[in-house]
Amino acid sequence: MAESPLAETAVAQPAIGMGEDLVEVKNLKVHFPIRRGLIIERTLGWVHAVDGISFTIKKGETLGLVGESGCGKTTTGRAIMQLEKPTAGEVLFEGRDLVTMPKEDLRQNRRRIQMIFQDPFASLDPRMTVGGIISEPLEIHQLLNPKEREEKVRELLRIVGLNPYFVNRYPHEFSGGQRQRIGVARSLVLDPEFIVCDEPISALDVSIQAQLINLLEELQDQFGLTYLFIAHDLAVVRHISSRIAVMYVGKIMELADRNELYDLPLHPYTKALLSAVPIPDPVIEKQRHRIIMQGDVPNPANPPSGCRFHTRCPFAKPECSEDEPPLEEVRPNHFVACFFWKEISERTAPPLAVN
Repeated sequence: MAESPLAETAVAQPAIGMGEDLVEVKNLKVHFPIRRGLIIERTLGWVHAVDGISFTIKKGETLGLVGESGCGKTTTGRAIMQLEKPTAGEVLFEGRDLVTMPKEDLRQNRRRIQMIFQDPFASLDPRMTVGGIISEPLEIHQLLNPKEREEKVRELLRIVGLNPYFVNRYPHEFSGGQRQRIGVARSLVLDPEFIVCDEPISALDVSIQAQLINLLEELQDQFGLTYLFIAHDLAVVRHISSRIAVMYVGKIMELADRNELYDLPLHPYTKALLSAVPIPDPVIEKQRHRIIMQGDVPNPANPPSGCRFHTRCPFAKPECSEDEPPLEEVRPNHFVACFFWKEISERTAPPLAVN
């Protein structure tokens, strides 16, 4: 049987961040088995969805997590929530490892860690009323009496911008934006400190996206929340995030303050992503520098050796396919996993600038 690589075979990367940390991820790996056979099931290999990443999230901040589809963003969020059990690594919440935490302690800590799911249509039980959906976590954790639960549900509906008298309606009676507001209310009902936002706006219209982003920012200020915000839209991530991490095939390529990442990206993958962001000015859009990536995203079941990005990088050298670049701090609070970031930066213009 094929065996998944363990933490002992890799050098743990240093955790990233400064100040008072709420969440600390250390060398996190999530590998899914590839199995075949009906009677005798065999493991033929492993999908390296997340392959040794480290970062921290400080209290009160929003860490944006971006990257192409299949890079491991959602799996990272689910592993932090312990909805997916990590293959190796640690997930520390206020210094305690959620991975090895006893079940009862983990159950209690789940009240403080919640999630907003991507699909507002699939994440709500169509057979339950809105009041039942939002109050269910209170029943599971045996909090408040029935009258207090109903009052709290109505108050949360008001906070997220819905009519408190909608408690007896069913999910099919709401639009996509309203459903996602219900999902937000459900994530708040246990008074959490940390929320994983798994692409919460990707299924919504642009105008509704802006409303939901504003709501999340207001709730963060009102309740002192900390977010891990997973998304594809780089403009939205810049607006809501304090810092941004860029993922590619299970690895973090770059992590920096949001403004520095956009104004001075150092990794060629980050440069390529930002060069694809449209600018609403036809003159600037026509003149600005573009980086075109060649080929397809590698298969996470058989990731390339060395740097994961070298198969598509226009600046790759032989060393890139032989050794994996560590994620290192090359500027204050700016981390990049590239051997030749300095040389590449000298040869290329910022992707959001004109030639």
